[in-house]
Amino acid sequence: MDFISQNIYHIYNRGNDKQTIFFNEGNYIYFLRKVRKYVAPHCDILAYVLMPNHFHLLVHADERTEKQLLDLQMKRNVLSEGIRLLLSAYTKGVNKQQERTGNLIQQNTKSKCVYDDTDINEKGYATTCFYYIHQNPLRSGLVEKSEYWDYSSFRDYAGLRNGTLCNKQLARELLDIRVEEMRNIVLKEEFLNNIW
Repeated sequence: MDFISQNIYHIYNRGNDKQTIFFNEGNYIYFLRKVRKYVAPHCDILAYVLMPNHFHLLVHADERTEKQLLDLQMKRNVLSEGIRLLLSAYTKGVNKQQERTGNLIQQNTKSKCVYDDTDINEKGYATTCFYYIHQNPLRSGLVEKSEYWDYSSFRDYAGLRNGTLCNKQLARELLDIRVEEMRNIVLKEEFLNNIW
């Protein structure tokens, strides 16, 4: 995956055959710790949601994100490598816990640029993606209200928790976020089709 500074990316993946990847509360917390360790040093996280069988991240790339690692004479992007390490470490931990082997998460993590700083019209895609991520548990029927799902950044933006994983100030600067509308905003299908 290549990342260009000042752009916003929707990063997502799911369990093999859509299988469960988070088996208990500890798994969600363990995953978020790995996100903080392997992903957060290389970008600003704007939003996230962890669902029982998949996850979504919305990140803002900057000069940290564009750095390259030289590994066996190959250049690798630091954020791509961070995502790889996140998923590898998480899978090893869950496999040990569940007494299983093999891949837990699909091989190819997806990354879609939803905001290119050269095209102001794409700002709507990034904002739609932000709302989509936070409405995911509600739309999936896991909760009756978005604030009931502990494993997303919704509670942080709604002022119900003081989480530090997301750069909330940057998200507010970059996106047209209306916290009071996060629960009820209607997502336009034309935008939804462009966030993945």
